[in-house]
Amino acid sequence: MKTLNIKKILSALLVVLALAAVLAVPAFAEEPAASAAAAVTQTVEAAEAEAEGLTTSGKAIACAVAVGIAAAGGAIAMGLLGAKASESIARQPEADGKIRTSMMLTLVFIETAIIYALLVAILIIFVL
Repeated sequence: MKTLNIKKILSALLVVLALAAVLAVPAFAEEPAASAAAAVTQTVEAAEAEAEGLTTSGKAIACAVAVGIAAAGGAIAMGLLGAKASESIARQPEADGKIRTSMMLTLVFIETAIIYALLVAILIIFVL
């Protein structure tokens, strides 16, 4: 039964990622060229500016994916942790202080991993 729940979670995450990819397609649509002569007379500066724009958009997509995966993983981990902690407290009410302390410490570590992913994404955008 536990593998069924994990399969449901992973399939729901896959559906959300597929939906996001499908909805992002119009953002990558290419505008039609004004004429063939305008495409031929494109200068080197314009080509460099276009390459810089592609690099910037690639960085933005990579950062969005990285932070999205980190946030999704953290959310799943926090949900599982909360469920297991509640279940443990229900089984052993006299140990709720230790369980709650351990749960809070683990939540801090999960949040730290998500914040590190955000910092790496910011570094990728502004430094690289």
